[in-house]
Amino acid sequence: MTSETDPRFLRSREAILNAARELLLESGPTAVTHAQVAERAKVGRATVYRHWPQAEPMLVEAMATVPMPFLDKPTVPTREWLRRELTAIARQLELDDVRAVSTTLANTALWDQAMDARRAQFAGILSERLEAALDDAQARGEIALTLTSRDAAAMTIGPIYYRSTIEHAPIDSALIDATIDALGTWLTA
Repeated sequence: MTSETDPRFLRSREAILNAARELLLESGPTAVTHAQVAERAKVGRATVYRHWPQAEPMLVEAMATVPMPFLDKPTVPTREWLRRELTAIARQLELDDVRAVSTTLANTALWDQAMDARRAQFAGILSERLEAALDDAQARGEIALTLTSRDAAAMTIGPIYYRSTIEHAPIDSALIDATIDALGTWLTA
């Protein structure tokens, strides 16, 4: 029996992941540390390190099991909804732990198929939600997109992610407004 099929290994892994998810939901990403997860899961810190030598992959896995709130409930007017959602994403990306997790996910996905599947799932959810909202806004006459809704989705998230992860700079309302304006001609306020 390998360690990955050993019932004790599987139970401790599940307890650790549940504890990480609970801490994430209760206190945010900064609470997902080896020490706090070990205490919550009622296992030794060495057990947590055995499963996840670094905190970022543990946090990524915990995040993958938590419903993603971003871009999930579009409201009208779309422009205002989009401004609120992008501001919320920007505020999250200003947290060092969230920035670390997002870059870890992107980097690890280059050589780890499981992580690449998580990356694709995360990106797909954001893209699909944003594409649907923009398509609906265009159908209602709120915006005339100058590019496909798929490209508009990438263009919307891209500058925020770049500013946060590559430049390590704060994301201000001017960048968010410029990003929204670049999607097309907004026909309603």
